[in-house]
Amino acid sequence: MKTLLPILLLALFSISSINAQALYPVNERIMSNGIMDASQLIAFFAKNKPANVWRVERLAQLYIDEAQMEGVNHDIAFVQMIKETGWLNFSGSVPPEYNNFGGIGSTKPGEKGHRFEDEQTGVRAHIQHLKAYASKEPLNNPLVDPRYHLVPKGTAPTVSKLKWATDPNYNNDLIDLLRRMYRFTFY
Repeated sequence: MKTLLPILLLALFSISSINAQALYPVNERIMSNGIMDASQLIAFFAKNKPANVWRVERLAQLYIDEAQMEGVNHDIAFVQMIKETGWLNFSGSVPPEYNNFGGIGSTKPGEKGHRFEDEQTGVRAHIQHLKAYASKEPLNNPLVDPRYHLVPKGTAPTVSKLKWATDPNYNNDLIDLLRRMYRFTFY
């Protein structure tokens, strides 16, 4: 028993130090299928920001549909929309009437970015911008992303390799938000 005690303590310590990444794995591949349905996306959003649910009720299905047409993981795009818009509070430089859910063209403080005529076009542009980073495949829908041609195609097949913002924690924030969403829904 004396020799077994240190082994048991070590095993217990190892189990307790397993990080959230191991417990709640996420698919970081941008060109893949999301697993959430619209009601799950809405429920996660509502739990965290109930004041803006009226808008996300429309956006959730748009993200699923537009992402599916381009082969982009809608779960990743959806959490990126949450991060870029501050849970649809638009507290950054991009105003809500711009329908710019990915911060496209807002590359420095105070720069409003591009304006899209409606929510669907804004979501489509966001999905196209993600696809540009993740794939060299052509778009399936007509091009609406005005910065698509500036993206080095296929350089970021995963969230970890995405070069979307200058914040050094940006990618980790997206992965953590994705993990929170899955934990809320499935665990």
